[in-house]
Amino acid sequence: MRPNLRSGPNLLRMPLRAIALAALAALLSGCVAAVVGGTAAGVGHDRRSWTTVISDRNIQASAYDNFNKDKELALKNNVSIVVYNGVMLLAGEVRTEELKHRAEQRVSGYEGVRRLVNEIEVREPEGFLSQRRDNTITAHVKTALLDIVDMPGFDPTRVNVTTVHRTVYLMGLLSHEEADRVTEIARNVAGVEKVVRVLEYQD
Repeated sequence: MRPNLRSGPNLLRMPLRAIALAALAALLSGCVAAVVGGTAAGVGHDRRSWTTVISDRNIQASAYDNFNKDKELALKNNVSIVVYNGVMLLAGEVRTEELKHRAEQRVSGYEGVRRLVNEIEVREPEGFLSQRRDNTITAHVKTALLDIVDMPGFDPTRVNVTTVHRTVYLMGLLSHEEADRVTEIARNVAGVEKVVRVLEYQD
């Protein structure tokens, strides 16, 4: 994320400590995670450790980078990669079983990944309008989770939401009660056809 040198502060006059703190704040606020969507929760609200949050984001960015080197996969198919607490989710659409296997091979073997969940469908990928609709569904699910105000300690930013082909994938560290409530809310959002829980439980 490049700074705007015209409208931002004069970096040459800023102490090195201030620059370092600004860079760290930008990282923790989700600049890295913004590339791939989902919920970029602040570290202070996250149930993952600080080192796990950074590790997940680094693995995710590296996996996308490696995936994008295969131009057939990157340009002619639709695959999302999400990493949360060492669990990597692949979701989307590719045209053949060989491409599905190739996609998994492209992102396998990262240190820090405890489990890889391959939810890629073999089918003709849908176009831009479908992806925009999926993004809208994700936004609506996140907004709907804000209505959970009667569960002590629940924080909707701890739920990572990804939508592909009208299927909502939920990731996070939740209690079973929280997971059931979140799933029920997601199922009732307009346009959602299926909810898949890729969750880990604290109880």
